[in-house]
Amino acid sequence: MRIQIKHEIKGRIRFSLSSYKKLSIGQADAYEAYLAQIDGVTSAKVYERTADAVVCFQGDRDAVLAAVCRYVFDKNSSDDRLSENSPRMINRKYQEKIIFSILRRAMMKLWVPAPVRACLSVMKAVKYIKEGAACLLGGQLKVPVLDAAAVSVSLVRKDFSTASSVMFMLGTGELLEEWTHKKSVADLAGSMALNVDKVWAVSGESEVLMPIGQVKENDVIIVRAGSMIPLDGTVTDGECTVNQSSMTGESEPVLKKSGSYVYAGTVIEEGQIKIQVRQTTGDTRYEKIITMIEQSEKLKSAAESRYEHLADQLVPYSFFGTGLTWLLTRNVTKALSVLMVDYSCALKLSMPVAVLSAMKDCSKKKITVKGGKFMEAVAQADTIVFDKTGTLTKSQPRVAEVVTFGGSSRDEMLRTAACLEEHFPHSIANAVVRQAEEEKLFHKEMHSKVEYVVAHGISSQIDGKKAVIGSYHFVFEDEQCRVPENEQEKFDALAQNCSHLYLAIDGVLTAAILIEDPLREEAPEVVAALKQCGFERVVMMTGDNYKTARTIAAKVGIDEFYAEVLPEDKAGYVEEMQRQGHRVIMVGDGINDSPALSAADVGVAVSSGAQIAREIADVTISSNRLYELVCLKQLSTALMQRIHRSYKFIIGFNTLLIGLGLTGMMQPATSAMFHNLSTLLIGLENLSPLKIDSLKKN
Repeated sequence: MRIQIKHEIKGRIRFSLSSYKKLSIGQADAYEAYLAQIDGVTSAKVYERTADAVVCFQGDRDAVLAAVCRYVFDKNSSDDRLSENSPRMINRKYQEKIIFSILRRAMMKLWVPAPVRACLSVMKAVKYIKEGAACLLGGQLKVPVLDAAAVSVSLVRKDFSTASSVMFMLGTGELLEEWTHKKSVADLAGSMALNVDKVWAVSGESEVLMPIGQVKENDVIIVRAGSMIPLDGTVTDGECTVNQSSMTGESEPVLKKSGSYVYAGTVIEEGQIKIQVRQTTGDTRYEKIITMIEQSEKLKSAAESRYEHLADQLVPYSFFGTGLTWLLTRNVTKALSVLMVDYSCALKLSMPVAVLSAMKDCSKKKITVKGGKFMEAVAQADTIVFDKTGTLTKSQPRVAEVVTFGGSSRDEMLRTAACLEEHFPHSIANAVVRQAEEEKLFHKEMHSKVEYVVAHGISSQIDGKKAVIGSYHFVFEDEQCRVPENEQEKFDALAQNCSHLYLAIDGVLTAAILIEDPLREEAPEVVAALKQCGFERVVMMTGDNYKTARTIAAKVGIDEFYAEVLPEDKAGYVEEMQRQGHRVIMVGDGINDSPALSAADVGVAVSSGAQIAREIADVTISSNRLYELVCLKQLSTALMQRIHRSYKFIIGFNTLLIGLGLTGMMQPATSAMFHNLSTLLIGLENLSPLKIDSLKKN
């Protein structure tokens, strides 16, 4: 594809697509998504009406331009459903609605006779009166009752102009509120939707790792414990329990066996299954995220719920003020001015929008938050608990050494370990697989069914002999394996500054794989920053040995740590802290962290970790750095401050409008206009990015 550069400064290029005068919504969205994922591109914007685009980037200019030009529209078709829900389409739709509404009102005033306008006002008022009556019949005294009363009083007084103006402002306000809310949801979904997955597919007698986009209907894929089911389908073999709370809301795992239907986006907790794919083109990931966000809005923070509940409680006082004003002044206009102003609209728009905007800010920092209540919990948290491996240490540990026993071949043992570990991706398992690939030690599937024992290891059969790989506790205590004779001294001399992965075949140790787990460079700075943000306790818990844990804790600056702990120990510590009155955040990346992630007030999973951990967790951060934890704390605190500030403004400004109406300084229609404008402005203000302090490398 050819482009024409229109303007360029360092790190920013504006260009036009030479072959296009304009783009469709779908083309623009698809191209913008493509540009955003190019290596080095920090932001991208495509303008569909002019077929222009702007990219901001870091690094190699020529490489970015080459990637920009590689895109071909007829080979990169967009999903129509994506464009229907995109911020671009939402903006266009609501802009057209508002412009049409304004033009229609102007034409009515200019060309339609007054008697006809009066009849149209009465017909239009039926909608508001019905909504108000429905609230009253349901025993509720809410905002629709206020609107219906204001319109009805104007009609009874035969003030059709005021009634029409009030309904126009109410309709415009509803459009603006709906636009603001939908755009905030769409913006958030768009920032979360880019994701690429791979699956294990059955090919003859073996398994092949392939991109999910290459999977066809009726293909058979394998999904194991801790992994997300990537596509809808029918179970053809195996049994498992599935956590499908994100899809159905069920709190308990559901048993799935041959013949059961499973849904994309749900996670296997135990067991493994083969799935015959039934739907590769069903609901898009974008739509699933939209649904997740809409469901997450139910997870409101206590402050958000409190203020919205207060909004409904204030409605009776609006009626009381209206009645009292009329009794004291006998002036219907002044009474209507009170009736036209309520606190509920602004409170019910601004609070959810503030939360959605904060979630979008988090998403820009590569933080995914599943609901407003979790941000409030983060703001209030005083204790944070870290897993070590893949969390405080780098998510890509490496093999330092392979020590063999019983005369085993080093290459053969590494090949065997990789063959077992590749089925259950975790940071240490990935290190073993990666080392075998780097040494070109490729393998065919040499084992029978693989069984994963949470927080312990893997068990299988190789050539009829039982093979186990995992921790010391699993291999030597649970499985009763032994060190070969005359090699105990060699075993005792294994380096203690590394994590140990033991491989045993037929009950005898054949290899010890020593894993170097380098500390994240930013970890000490992040821990110090978390303490400054208000965390009183920063704790590390790990299943690793005491010496390794002590060394890592000292380097990071953590005073309280626990070594050689099991998953239930982590969850038990979290629950004990909660009983003592602490609000606890748990940060982890593995299947073994899942109980603690679930027990904590807020579970934070690292994106490179096990999918079950990410599913259970309330928050997910990117795997390449920990600065997001500090951002999460700062953004959560800033959100709560914004919610409190919005509440004070709404109460103050609307009280001022009521006062101006009482004194006769403002007419009802003007009160309605300023009320709706203030609602819109506070909504737009709450859409703006939250301001937080930045760390040196953030």
